[in-house]
Amino acid sequence: MPDGSKRMFAAAGIASEARSKYRFLPSAALPPDIPQGPIPIADMANAFGVTHRTLHFYEEKGLISANRIGLMRVYDQDDVMRMAVITVCRETGMPIAVIQELMDVLRSAVSQEEAESIFREALSQRKRELTAEMSTLHRQLQQVSDLLDYDSSLDLPPINDNRDPASLTDQERQCLELMAEGYSTQRIARALDLRHEEARALEADIIMKFHANNRFQAIAKAVLLGIVQA
Repeated sequence: MPDGSKRMFAAAGIASEARSKYRFLPSAALPPDIPQGPIPIADMANAFGVTHRTLHFYEEKGLISANRIGLMRVYDQDDVMRMAVITVCRETGMPIAVIQELMDVLRSAVSQEEAESIFREALSQRKRELTAEMSTLHRQLQQVSDLLDYDSSLDLPPINDNRDPASLTDQERQCLELMAEGYSTQRIARALDLRHEEARALEADIIMKFHANNRFQAIAKAVLLGIVQA
């Protein structure tokens, strides 16, 4: 490389270092074979597996900054370290606004230990958010599964695997009618003068006799058999 180009790269590195606002950054895995000194935008994009547009976007958000050597955009090692932290955050699905807040807080870190602590807290918060999202998704998935089970039961022929409606006791018939009317287990217990546990066991026996997976399937089969009115 000509001496003039070396001097320009060195000058760019010094200018970027003077502009850096981060004294300490948390540890994050760096791409292998990352070159030392100012890094052209093409090399930066290839190293982190992103597009030039993504790097421009991060610059617009104030997450990284670039120098110019002639027409070439270059990044220094501080930008590489920041980009490593940003990449970890993005891989966890952390929103850009949250990453911006995190990087702002990291500017105030006065030691490596504090920077690591700030980063761990941000990751812990993201873990709590993901756990809550998973809980919501599991609940919604169960609701969809119950609805699909209920819908599929309507396609069954109007016969019961049990084939003997008379096998229901009077109390079970009463309970089934209340179930068909939309009564909750607690309301059924009050209506039939039962303890909550007894009402729940009664429902379970009815569901088992209809070879159903849940109360919705049991009610649907009972309606198809004409045991209860829809």
